Amino acid sequence: MTDAQLWLAAIEIGAFFSLIALGMYLVVVGADFFNFAMGPYAMAAAMASSWVAINYGLALWIAMPLGIAVAVALSILTEKLVVKQVQKRSGRGELPALVAVTAVLFGIQQLAGTVFGRTPLPGQKIFDFDPISVLGATVDSSTVVLVVGTALIFVGIGLWLNRSTSGRRLRAVGDSPDAARVLGLPVDRVRLIAFTLAGVIAAVAGLLFAPKAGVQFTSGLSWTLTAFIALVIGGTGRSWAPLIGGMVLGVVQVFAPYYFGASAAQTAILLIALVFFAFRPEGLLSRKVRV
Repeated sequence: MTDAQLWLAAIEIGAFFSLIALGMYLVVVGADFFNFAMGPYAMAAAMASSWVAINYGLALWIAMPLGIAVAVALSILTEKLVVKQVQKRSGRGELPALVAVTAVLFGIQQLAGTVFGRTPLPGQKIFDFDPISVLGATVDSSTVVLVVGTALIFVGIGLWLNRSTSGRRLRAVGDSPDAARVLGLPVDRVRLIAFTLAGVIAAVAGLLFAPKAGVQFTSGLSWTLTAFIALVIGGTGRSWAPLIGGMVLGVVQVFAPYYFGASAAQTAILLIALVFFAFRPEGLLSRKVRV
């Protein structure tokens, strides 16, 4: 494998994890909560889409929206039935809600394994064309869709957060929910928007990455943990901060095993996470709360 191919693989992996981290970022910014079920949302969307396409022969334009609908439904149910209810009963405590969402994570994985099967499924390609050579790297259709899709989503979310009324309202609610209520902002509706958008982004991430690596019901946990570390690295100061963290981890996941052995990636990621937790817990781009 050439150096150019390695860098391309790092970009692919980085793009995927940055998208899931972006979903986490939206919930942090809009609901002031870490949603650790993002990985399972992505897994469920990819598995649902592939499962109906393979078993029922559904066209891609039906199978993929179905996968997105599954992820969005799971995200909305997480907010309405789990996070909101637990926070209400615990006096808005964060730890009980985090524990509850962790249970949701494992619950979604087991449900997906029961419904869609416990064997890996191949992803469904949106477009398919012959691979092309770019700067010495072989680029296929799945790579183009993943990288271009990631770029468009980050640009779109950045513009929406900074230039639209609803985007600025979402950030205001996440900064101070109590102050937002005093000002008459629809806090519950804004939180629901954050969870809904996060579900959409997680679903798209799973659908775009599955053609590269396949998907199985146990994928959700590892995807969540890696995306969370990407968010820790990038921080929540800017909408593109998750992209930085995702790309850092993409480089680590590709080059560490290549040069230092198969287990080097996990060790390197753990060390990076420990360094950031100890010395820079707010990430490279910290969030400034407006009061």
